[in-house]
Amino acid sequence: MTTYNWDLIERLLHEVQNGEGSFAPRKYAAREAAGKAMADESVGNLYALKDTAAGYEALLLERGFIESRPEAEGGNGENFILTPRGSSLLSLIDSSIPGEHHPRHVLDQQEDALHEATFDEVASKAAIAGGAI
Repeated sequence: MTTYNWDLIERLLHEVQNGEGSFAPRKYAAREAAGKAMADESVGNLYALKDTAAGYEALLLERGFIESRPEAEGGNGENFILTPRGSSLLSLIDSSIPGEHHPRHVLDQQEDALHEATFDEVASKAAIAGGAI
C-alpha cells in the first residue's frame, strides 16, 4: 500500500495554484518543515522530505494532477497549472476546509490513492467530501 504525505502534497498543489514562477518543490518542502517545526510538530529528515517533494512533482505531473503552464499564460517549462484532477485532489485534502481528515483517510485506504483510475473513482464519489463514505 502506498502512503503519501498529504500535508506536503497539499503544499505543492497550493504552490502550483498560486505561483507563476518556477516550481521549486525542495524549497516548498523546507517551508513545510519550518511551519511544522514552529508548531512543535515532528519534521523528520529535511533532506528526505526534499527528495520526497521532488518525487511528488514528477508523480503529480506524470499522473495528470499538474501540467506545464502554456506559453501563452507565461509558461516557461518550469512552472505548472493544476489540471481538473489536481483541483479535485486539492479540494479533497485541503486542510483549510473543515473535515479534510476524512477524505485523507479514505485516500489512505486505497492501494495507491494517486493512481489515475483509483483517484478518479474515489473522487467521483460525491459523498467523500461530505464525510459520508
